[in-house]
Formats: sequence, C-alpha cells, structure tokens
Amino acid sequence: MSSPYEQRDNDSPVEVVWHASGVSKADRAKLKGQQARCLWLTGLSGSGKSTLANALEVALAAQGRHTYLLDGDNVRHGLNKDLGMTDEDRTENIRRVGELSKLLVDAGLIVISAFISPFRSDREAARALFEPGEFIEVYVNAPLAACEQRDPKGLYQKAREGLIKDFTGIDSPYEAPEAPEITVDTAADDLDTCVRKVLAAVCN
Repeated sequence: MSSPYEQRDNDSPVEVVWHASGVSKADRAKLKGQQARCLWLTGLSGSGKSTLANALEVALAAQGRHTYLLDGDNVRHGLNKDLGMTDEDRTENIRRVGELSKLLVDAGLIVISAFISPFRSDREAARALFEPGEFIEVYVNAPLAACEQRDPKGLYQKAREGLIKDFTGIDSPYEAPEAPEITVDTAADDLDTCVRKVLAAVCN
C-alpha cells in the first residue's frame, strides 16, 4: 500500500499542491512600479557583501523601490539556526534561502541576498528557481589577503589558529562564479563606485 505522502518528481508529497493566487507576481510588481528581482551577492567572508547589500538597499529605497535584504548571519539567527557549517548544511542553507528569495520576488520585491554561498552548484540551483532575468549574480570579488586583513569578525584569525573548522577560503573551498552578471572589486573600488555599478545594471 502506497503512502498518502508518496513523493512526486519535484520532491513534494502528492497531497501538497501549489495554490495559485488570484494576484500574480506581475500584478504585485506593477503595483510597486518595479521589476521584481533577486540580487544574489556572493563572495568570501570579509569581501564586503553585507556592507554593499546594505548600501544597495538604502540607495534603492531612496529611489522609491520596494526591497528586502536577506543577510547570511541574520538568517542563521532564525530560519536556519538549526544548521551548522558542514558542506551539507551549507547546501541546505542556500537551498532554503533560494526558496525564500523566490517567494519574496513573487511578492514583487527586489530581494538582496548576501551569502558566501561558496559552492557553484548551490548558486546555480538557486538561479534555477527564477525566471530568466530575475536572478542577478553579483560577485563581490576581493582577494583572500584583503579579506583577511579586514577580518571584521576576527574569523580568519580563529580559522588560522584552528579554532574554527571548515572556514571558507582557509580549509573549505570557495568556488568563484564563472559568469556572474556583475562583478565588483571591493579591494580596488570604494563603496559608492560598487553601488553605482550594481544600480546601473539593475535599475532599467
């Protein structure tokens, strides 16, 4: 006898059916006067993702855009507080964030998701959740040496001392994007320059 929760191809139980709303994503975005998108910021710890994400949200809000910022540390305080830092947990962390970002885009928002997201396959899985043009990968590119010099949370020092295991860039890999929509160099350019570069690409 099969279970009433026999799995479908999309890994949802057969009794779980997507409920379509009478108000579409396009309707919600139109009400806000914008194109809903996900700006996915990826880069090493200390590369400046959170700083850039915050500055982007401030700049977009000043333009009257409707946004929401998802930050790696903030999400791990609540939604993903049950996850550790193993490769498997990092993949699950990004899977959940991708699904949450998709829902927020469906609400008509410009979502800024700032996560190390070290594995290329996880970022591509997140991209696959969106329609063409909705997912914009922003590679916050800063050399490891620059990130270590900044080390705003003292994490690199702890990783070098062996106090933190599986730290991205030290004893866990970071797979840089191969073809991001946008690349910003936070070691060479100031914050305003980086913000303008991203806004020029998305505010059209």
